[in-house]
Amino acid sequence: MRPRSGQMGEAMKEMTINATVENIQVVTNFVDEQLELLGCPMKAQMQIDIAIDELFGNIAHYAYNPEVGSATVRVEVTEKPMAVIITFIDNGVPYDPLESADPDISLSAAERQIGGLGIYMVKQSMDEISYEYKKGQNILKIKKHL
Repeated sequence: MRPRSGQMGEAMKEMTINATVENIQVVTNFVDEQLELLGCPMKAQMQIDIAIDELFGNIAHYAYNPEVGSATVRVEVTEKPMAVIITFIDNGVPYDPLESADPDISLSAAERQIGGLGIYMVKQSMDEISYEYKKGQNILKIKKHL
């Protein structure tokens, strides 16, 4: 973990860790520590924690399968407006979770296709979400206004 600072009062911290299911909690604790320093509202923190579980979990399950690779999680804070941006970076297979169609939530659970609900929940709870594949890296960003 190497803390770094951005410009104009923006703070940035990041950690690089093995992308395993067991490390979801380590990443969540790392991000929560930053959120608590900001006085992040509990509802926003819970939404961010769910997003971490889904997004880091996807990296752990699919990016390097069956191997294990690393992922970098970066937490940035912007002041105007006050927001947190969390970036997930991995060198695994290219995968844009935003390309998948949103599930038809009007159907019962039994009628719905498996999968897609987690990323849908992330899209609904975050203010912005973006994906790009650049220089051999998946880069997924979520932004939550505080």
